[in-house]
Parts: sequence; C-alpha cells; structure tokens
Amino acid sequence: MSKERNFIDKILLFLKGLSMGAANKIPGVSGGTVAFVLDFYEELIYSFQKINGKALKLLFSGRFKSFYQYINGQFMLLVMSGSMFSFFSISILLDYFIRNFELYVWSAFFGMILGSIYYIGKDFKWTKTGGFATIIGVIIGVSISLMSPAKENDNLWFVFFCGMVGVAGMTLPGLSGSFILILLGNYVLLLVDSVTMLYKTITDIFSGNFDFLKDSVRIRYLKIVATFTGGSAFGLVFTSHILGYVLKRWNQIVTAVIIGFITGSLGIVWPWKREVYKAENGIVLQDSNGDKVIENYQRYLPEISSSETWIAIFFILLGIGLLLFLDFYSKRKTT
Repeated sequence: MSKERNFIDKILLFLKGLSMGAANKIPGVSGGTVAFVLDFYEELIYSFQKINGKALKLLFSGRFKSFYQYINGQFMLLVMSGSMFSFFSISILLDYFIRNFELYVWSAFFGMILGSIYYIGKDFKWTKTGGFATIIGVIIGVSISLMSPAKENDNLWFVFFCGMVGVAGMTLPGLSGSFILILLGNYVLLLVDSVTMLYKTITDIFSGNFDFLKDSVRIRYLKIVATFTGGSAFGLVFTSHILGYVLKRWNQIVTAVIIGFITGSLGIVWPWKREVYKAENGIVLQDSNGDKVIENYQRYLPEISSSETWIAIFFILLGIGLLLFLDFYSKRKTT
C-alpha cells in the first residue's frame, strides 16, 4: 500500500498528522475519525500492522533501508511527526480557543462529527446486519458518554494500561482516547501534567541544565511518560493487527459499527454543557497549571433567543460544511 508522493502530497500528509494529533488530545474527538474522514485510515492501519516480527528482524540485522520500506516509513514518519508536533503546538492553540471560545469550538467539532457521519455513511450499502451493527455501535457510544470518571491513579502498570486503551482513539474512529483517559481518571496526569513536565525537561536538556535529575517529582513524571508511551506503542501495534484482520474480513459490519459508534458519541461533544469539577472535601482540585480539574459535563438545551446560540449554530454548519468540502474535493480528485 506504499505510495509514491510528490512534495505537496507530503505536506498534506504532515498536515493530516497535525489534525489527527490535535484531535487525539481533545476529549470527545477521535484521531481515528480524522484519519477516516481525511482518507488515510486504511493506510494507517496497514502501516501499523507492518510493525511485526519481520520488521524487527530487518531492524536488528542492520537492514535499515529495507526496514524503512517494509513499514511504509515515509508515511509513518510524516503522519507521526505531524501528530507529535501538534501535541506541543496545535494542541496549545486549541487549548487557548477552548478556554476562551469553548462553546464555538465544541460547536465546530459537533458539526464536523455530524459531517463525518454523512461522509462515512454516504456510500455504505445498508443491510439488516449492517443496521443491527449500527445500533450496537450507537448503544456502546452512548453508554461510554454517560460513564462517570474514576479517580487518578499513577501506578505504572495502570499507566501502561491507560496507554494501551487511550491510544485506541487513533485506530478506532469515534472512540476518543482522551475521553477514555478522563473516564479512567488519568487525563490530567497523562495529557496535561506529564506533558508539561516532559516539555520542561526537553527545554532543560537543550539549555544544558540537568538539575532535573535530582528532582524526584520530575523523575516520577518522566517514568509516567515513558510507561504511557510504551503502553501506547504496544496498543497501537496490537489494535492495528486486530483491526486489520476484522476490516479485511468484515469491512461492512465494522464500518456499520463505526457509524453507530460515532453517532452514539455525539453526546460527548454536545456544545451546550457545563463543566463539573472534581472536588475533595468541598475543595475544587487543580492541576499543575492551576486549572480546575474537570470531572464530567452537565448537558443542557440552548436558548434559541440568544445570539450566542445562533453563532454556535453557525459554527456547527461550518463544521458540516468543512466535511462536505472534503467530500467534494475527494470526488473531484478521483475524476
């Protein structure tokens, strides 16, 4: 499935990686959905599948060029570097917009996911089996959106498990890895506090300051980051092999479940919601940045008479329009 790409294709693939990486950090939004909608999902799964025994044999025998070609290295490098870059850049920008224009950001996400349901389902051939699979997907999606989060747990075995499960959002469209981490109680620990500590450590290393090696708190966070990364890598390879198998044999059923799952997960990104903060003994907890720790969301219906509501509706339509444009662009590209 490895493809010849010109310079523009490479830039676009890097930007797709940026989009997927940013989506993976946002609760309720799935990087897998972005991959599905931007038309590189199957190649993503195929490439992850190539990280197997044969690939390791090529790597450890020093056949680096063969290893690079075998794992579809150009694709992996562009997508994953874009995804990692967005984790420290685009996601910071998104954090800013979520803090200052939360309703409009969630409205745009809601519209994009509505559009993605159309995008995925427009050419789907519906059958009784497909309809039943879609209903199952909806039930699972709704059930996950209504679950209550657990408490934070920094046990390294649990952190490794969080990495395995949380990365599912990259391989399973509609399943938000960030939201799973919220449910497991470790979103702030793994995607806020640990990332902040890692960023500080990288900055210290480049400035020649190694005092962090004496800081037990910093070392603890670095162990957490390393364990979470290891769990994520294992989860990516493991889930991609399973998905590759089921997509090859039951593509229609899996697609139907994905459509249902994304539909059922719409409640997670419903724009009109209030934050419910985590508290102990009546005191609202804060993370290392001084931000209140979100435990869950309380959803409500908007006031139609409010101008804010109509602006939010505009952003929903904008999100839908973006997906319709992608659909139009993909059709134009194939003709």
